[in-house]
Amino acid sequence: MDGRKIDAVAQVSKHGFTYVFDRVTGEPVWPIEERAVDTVTDVPGEEVYPTQPFPTKPPPFARQGVSLEDANDLTPEIHALAVAEMKRFRLGPLFTPPSLQGTLQRPGASGGANWGGAAFDPETGFLYVRTSEEADTNQVCENSGNDPRVDVAYSNNCPYGATRVMFREAGGPGAVEAPESELGAIPLTKPPYAHLVAIDLNAGEIAWRVPFGAGSDEIRTHPLLRGVALPERLGTLGNSGPLVTKGGLVFLGGGDPYLYAFDKATGAELWRGATPFPTNANPMTYRTRSGRQFVVIATGRGTDAALVAFALPGQ
Repeated sequence: MDGRKIDAVAQVSKHGFTYVFDRVTGEPVWPIEERAVDTVTDVPGEEVYPTQPFPTKPPPFARQGVSLEDANDLTPEIHALAVAEMKRFRLGPLFTPPSLQGTLQRPGASGGANWGGAAFDPETGFLYVRTSEEADTNQVCENSGNDPRVDVAYSNNCPYGATRVMFREAGGPGAVEAPESELGAIPLTKPPYAHLVAIDLNAGEIAWRVPFGAGSDEIRTHPLLRGVALPERLGTLGNSGPLVTKGGLVFLGGGDPYLYAFDKATGAELWRGATPFPTNANPMTYRTRSGRQFVVIATGRGTDAALVAFALPGQ
């Protein structure tokens, strides 16, 4: 910072912010400002706090807020359907309150960043974080009295309490609850839906950002996208984080049946290794007594699970 080397701690968040503190004093390395946010609410009795903390540096590593400009534009037909559907919900910047109408929020419930966290490279001062860029709904409903677990007048125990918003499988418009089994639906917002981001903690700036992951086959084979030339990287949602090595690589899995390696200086994809099942964890590395180095990642779940190790063939 300003040409000085300091001990610091950086915390990435679901909001898409990186909070950086002096590790000795706990003081923010860059100012964190309390800024006014939207306080308009249609929920009876709701009181919205008037400000929220915004780090002045680094910039957000994930997209924040939702507007009609974010409507999915893979085709003119999809764009028209997305705009019409999005108009059913309340839209706005980060910290727009939940509503009876249902508020579209981004980052969604998974972040931003999630439990996978970030990887730090002490040689360059870069912090690497994987993002999910989905939009969720956040709705508050009046308690009907039918659920004994809900003992308040209003809660988010309703159809759009905190669910991903997509088109129906058949291609018609409609916001629906989207459990994992229905991820073939097309998101209302435009891709990419995930990034790998390098944050320069020396300058408090984004060094580079690249789309991460091919995206789901269900999106690519959707009837509304038949014959459409899609981006190579639509972005794959997931919660895992990266691994950075002294050899100049960033390894990352999470959602696709591949382990990827990126150039830590530029974000260029250098390699991908196929795995028997989708990767769903942070990669790790170790070196054996003989000197051979392995990179290992967990794949699959339940009975379809495997721990997969990669190494250079000539080692």
